[in-house]
Amino acid sequence: MINSIFKDNKFYKNMLLLAIPIALQNLITSSLNMIDTVMIGKLGENQIASVGIANQVFFLYVIIIFGINSGASMFISQFWGKKDIDNIRKTLSISIMSGLILSLIFLTLVLFGSDIIINIFTKDKEVVDFARRYLKIVCISYPITAISFAYGFSSRSINRAMLPMIVSAICIFINASLNYVLIFGKFGFSQMGVAGAALATLISRTIEMAIILAYVYKKDHPLKISIDDFKSVSINFIKTVLKKSAPVILNDAFWALGMVMYSIAYAKVGTRAIAATQISNTIQNFFMVVSMGLANACAVMLGNEIGANNEDTAVEYSKKFSILGFAVGGLVGLILYLLIPLILSMFNISTDLYKDVVKILTVLSVFMSLKTYNVILIVGILRSGGDNKFSLYLEMGSVWLIGVPLAFLGAFLKYPIYVIVFLVYCEEIVKGIIGFFRVASKKWVNNIVAQILK
Repeated sequence: MINSIFKDNKFYKNMLLLAIPIALQNLITSSLNMIDTVMIGKLGENQIASVGIANQVFFLYVIIIFGINSGASMFISQFWGKKDIDNIRKTLSISIMSGLILSLIFLTLVLFGSDIIINIFTKDKEVVDFARRYLKIVCISYPITAISFAYGFSSRSINRAMLPMIVSAICIFINASLNYVLIFGKFGFSQMGVAGAALATLISRTIEMAIILAYVYKKDHPLKISIDDFKSVSINFIKTVLKKSAPVILNDAFWALGMVMYSIAYAKVGTRAIAATQISNTIQNFFMVVSMGLANACAVMLGNEIGANNEDTAVEYSKKFSILGFAVGGLVGLILYLLIPLILSMFNISTDLYKDVVKILTVLSVFMSLKTYNVILIVGILRSGGDNKFSLYLEMGSVWLIGVPLAFLGAFLKYPIYVIVFLVYCEEIVKGIIGFFRVASKKWVNNIVAQILK
């Protein structure tokens, strides 16, 4: 098995063509988040905490959007294996409409209930005020994000991962530049602080969507949908897609809600704990880019093979991705641990906050190998084969029956923040063990597009 991993040139070629652009796109995005955090950190701990709280709303929203498009991508990648362009466009139409409906719900909640949402996390008046300013601006980008995500995911599913990567690179540069100008008031602009960061995000996301649409619609692109594509989607088609996608959407929604509950538990420790976890999560996301690249490449490659009725090849690929996940995750975790002092030298934070972040990052580096494997397991393997109900039960069970109770137990017992983070990550152990046996059983392999094409 080990020898076959290193000798399969076709596997590596296809994997790298997909994983590298996706990893680079995530790297670019994570770099921006890192720059955001460093810049906002210069304003103070309360500002870091406020943006961290405000971003919990976007995090919950974007993860549900991720679920919607992951569900659609299962179909698109398998349709691409059959070169069925008509059904690809119909599926994209469904993901766009679903995303826009969700975005309007979140937009309404933020516009009319921002204080209620923020007060769930903290009662600190200054933090609440900063978070409100940020949310009121950035929420306008929610519908824009829904459209960009739909096209980005669909592009990857048809093996065209370069488009979202290049567009992200352009817009990250724009966002970082606008951050500098608007947060600190450079080149004649007024100093806007956290509101400037929100405005920069809104502008860059708008430009991102405009570039993607301009590229797709200037040529005969497989994703060039029209009003006719929306109209041609039958009720049975919608039911089939939503039936298979619903567990994925629920999976991501409840997982994201679990992450928000973690943040609420962390907030019980204090404002410094919020800032510490915000900084740590930003850094961790930076180091997770390779893992996400592998997971998304896994989902597309396995989906393409299953759609082309090459199920044995899909099973073989799943084994290779699993082993690579552990190995790559372990290496990335080691690199993160060794670079902690260098990374934190970029942040202008207090000594106590510095110590908290070091301890949290140490915990995260230890769990990196297992976390990488689990991301590939859920996002890559199980979803590619349409094994969505099992994925839902696995994710919900580990987060809500293990992670969330342990997080609040740690907060109630007034444990240090890094101990609470360790308790939370124990759910990864259970998830990994159960998931391993599911993959070994091969019950996850399902040709879901066959139900539509019968």
